[in-house]
Amino acid sequence: MPPETSPPSGQTPCGEDARSPLRVFLQTETGSAAVLLVGALAALVWANVAAGSYETLWGTELSVRIGSGSVSLDLREWLNSGLMTLFFLVVGLEARREFDMGELRERRRITLPLLAGLSGMLVPVAIYLAVNAGEDSVHGWGAAMSTDTAFALGMLAVFGTRLPNSLRVFILTVAVVDDFLALAVIAFAYSGAVALPALLTALCLFGLVLLLRRTVGMRVPSLYGVLGAAIWVALLKSGVDPVVTGLAMGLLTYARPAERQDLEQASRVFRRFREQPTPELERTVRRQIASTLSPNDRLQRMLHPWTSYVIVPLFALANAGITLSASQLSHAFTSPVTLGILFGYVLGKPLGIIGATWLTTRISAGRLHPPVGWGAITAGGTLAGVGFTVSLLIATLAFDGDRLEQAKIGVLAAVLCSFLLTWLITGLISALSGTSRARALLGTGQSIVDLSDPVDMDRDHVRGPLDAPVTLLEYGDFECPYCGLAEPVVRELLADFGDVRYVWRHLPLTDVHPGAQLAAEAAEAAAHQDRYWEMHEQMMSHQGDLRPKDLLRHAEEIGLDIDRFRADLRAGAGAARVAADVESADLSGVSGTPTFFVNGRRHHGAYDIATLSAAVRAARARAALTGTAQQT
Repeated sequence: MPPETSPPSGQTPCGEDARSPLRVFLQTETGSAAVLLVGALAALVWANVAAGSYETLWGTELSVRIGSGSVSLDLREWLNSGLMTLFFLVVGLEARREFDMGELRERRRITLPLLAGLSGMLVPVAIYLAVNAGEDSVHGWGAAMSTDTAFALGMLAVFGTRLPNSLRVFILTVAVVDDFLALAVIAFAYSGAVALPALLTALCLFGLVLLLRRTVGMRVPSLYGVLGAAIWVALLKSGVDPVVTGLAMGLLTYARPAERQDLEQASRVFRRFREQPTPELERTVRRQIASTLSPNDRLQRMLHPWTSYVIVPLFALANAGITLSASQLSHAFTSPVTLGILFGYVLGKPLGIIGATWLTTRISAGRLHPPVGWGAITAGGTLAGVGFTVSLLIATLAFDGDRLEQAKIGVLAAVLCSFLLTWLITGLISALSGTSRARALLGTGQSIVDLSDPVDMDRDHVRGPLDAPVTLLEYGDFECPYCGLAEPVVRELLADFGDVRYVWRHLPLTDVHPGAQLAAEAAEAAAHQDRYWEMHEQMMSHQGDLRPKDLLRHAEEIGLDIDRFRADLRAGAGAARVAADVESADLSGVSGTPTFFVNGRRHHGAYDIATLSAAVRAARARAALTGTAQQT
């Protein structure tokens, strides 16, 4: 029997972490949104209780000197231009991961969120310029255009199951386009007089980064850290805001899945260390394990908690402090600065995103379509009206004095109004009937398929109705204890849903499970006698008994022809079939077990009954909508 262990959560020593970095990213944003809100509220309280100490602290100058060179900024500038560079680095890393491995690896899917992000900036700017026409505050248009990535994704997670997962990727892509253009605006519209020699130095250093990336690769991450710091200093000295460094470096950092061959090599090196634990082998083990993960993965896991729980909340604490009074609020909400920012975000963002999405879909005759339904797109548009981090950053560059206070009030009011609008829209969607609600949330477009080899009813081992609308496919290993934990979950799922078919494919992890290969071949030998599932269940129930004599006993207990079974096992009659499954796993980027696919989409997350049931229900709803669309 499999050893006692924790409930199946997707983290298993016999496979990769089944939670995608995108999912971890969003889960972290859920918590960080609360911390960010606390930082903003603390700033408001502090500024109204002790305004003098608030400004004195953040105005404290801090200098860093190396030889004859130095950088001197106050604490707020170090935070806004220095630490926030790491925040934009993480945003760039996640965008690059989606581009390399996620929804955007189909390049045509980039076009729609790209246009939506661009329109979602231009329309708010147009509204701000209209409200401020003829005023000297017109130059602050940049404060009305940028979505706060951390806040928007955190608020999106607050709505939980009210909105589909695919909306998160769409909003993330829109926000990255938004951030990139906003940083370009900061660099060229809100920077001081540009020092050309320093700017050329920064461009040359960035060119060196591109050259090294093509020749050396990412094998020396510390070198890129040094070059990134040098680019940051050069941009600062040039008069261009240096935060753009983070986003650019993040977008250059490639992502890739952990490959099975690399994981097997790491296992071999670790076994050598287990036999001879020396400092030299310990360093080798660390390097080998680190090399199995892409630089993108390693940097995200290292930096994201710091940016989410420390840097962004500190930014809110340093910039959201404004003194509030009835007269000040009354004056602010008659100010074109406050109203331009508020209307730009609350009206302009949704209009820009929804309008561009609809227009692109119409012009392309449906070839470019949103990954979710129009109700979800509408909710995403209102969520994108959360402008905080970059908006405050630009406001501090564009305004000072009363105008800066008015801009901050507009930004904070936009956050509150956007949340309330999204809450209202999701409530209206929830009130719809089942089919209408599913169509509003999911749409009828085809989702991306992760499974390289489609299910073949003549070749694959299938349990359940052959014409079921939902297919749950598992890559598994008979000796993996976590596959054993997943087995009763799958049985319960099949019992609960009568319209799900289950497919098993072999992925024996021979580097950690020496009996897995022979067990897989034994299952195929049983299949030659039309008893595959009986043998499957027998071995899953006795995962610790997979030696040759145990396999013969299992075969006898389920009533197989033992002589034929023994002959097939000795001849390796099932080896080719097992190898074909392993090859299909490699092509689909599967390196660990258990790994599940639901209707061709890789399942990221836990594989308990509640999580898998939710994935099945979502796949069934999408399949029903797609089928209806095809019939009509």
